Amino acid sequence: MSEKISKETVSHVASLAKLELTDEQLPYFTDQLGSIMGIFDSLNDVDTSNVEPTFSVTDQINVMREDVADNWGQRDALLDNAPDVSDGLIRTPTIIDESGD
Repeated sequence: MSEKISKETVSHVASLAKLELTDEQLPYFTDQLGSIMGIFDSLNDVDTSNVEPTFSVTDQINVMREDVADNWGQRDALLDNAPDVSDGLIRTPTIIDESGD
């Protein structure tokens, strides 16, 4: 392994991921992350000098359809399924309150 993973690094990564690790869990996850990083380090030992780069895993080229708006004429039927409708739009609960309170 190129670099040992420290408990501080694991603690920092956990805080970035909004995870709370106890002092008992920290050594376990430090060993696990170290093992995972060791697997990535083992990829450096693979000889890829004669391997062509892969740009796509299929032989299909540009199979996307043209991006054209299409009115299906089903607006009213779709709105009939919505739990709350206002002015022809689906109303949803407020998720972010920007009132400043």
